[in-house]
Amino acid sequence: METEGGDCMFIVGHRGARAVHPENTVSALKEGMRCADFVEIDIRLTRDHIPVILHDATLDRTTDGSGPVGGRTLWEVQMLDAGDGLPVPTLRDVCDLCLSSCGIVAEIKEPGSEGVICSILREYDPDPFWIVSFHSESIREAKRLLPCVKTGLICSTDCADPFASVHAAGADAILPRTDTVTQEFTTEAHRQGLSVVIWTVNSPEAYRRAAAWDADGWVTDDPCSLRAWAKMFTDRQWIRI
Repeated sequence: METEGGDCMFIVGHRGARAVHPENTVSALKEGMRCADFVEIDIRLTRDHIPVILHDATLDRTTDGSGPVGGRTLWEVQMLDAGDGLPVPTLRDVCDLCLSSCGIVAEIKEPGSEGVICSILREYDPDPFWIVSFHSESIREAKRLLPCVKTGLICSTDCADPFASVHAAGADAILPRTDTVTQEFTTEAHRQGLSVVIWTVNSPEAYRRAAAWDADGWVTDDPCSLRAWAKMFTDRQWIRI
């Protein structure tokens, strides 16, 4: 799978397909799988150290519960409604659901959770995985535990020296926010042997910018919309033909 500055690009469904279904739920993941090469998930640990798929540190925004995710057991978390009457999935649920037809971009939200996350991912073929995080220490630890897995450091406006940070973390890719990217940025990243996976592109104008910048991976809330646009407006090769 060529993704480092070559001619192949890939689509990542952000939290499955959060523009269409409640984020990080099975319905969002199934929608994302229809059109994305990878679905992106956010991983946190319950009080009993089970990896579950929730973006926020608290339950309030995306479920009918409240309080910190880490304050509830798996049973308590799965009694909640994560949207459309669906429960919060576990990491193992997502791997079993997705990996027959789609890759996974697993975002580690909490430093210190790498061991239990990687112990589950180790049970599966590492090729369809990326592990990403805002936390350099999480990337280094994930790479130590799963040397064959692709990794990426997520950068927002607080990345003062992004390429140095990525190399220090031992990552394979940089994931910059779309409004921080230029053609010069992607050119330099590719020169340094890094893939560029930009987030989050959700409009035709954003799609055009990503194509002009030669981004390798495109993270989007609506992968089927991006896939339809790509078939019409770009002649670069996509992983899924």
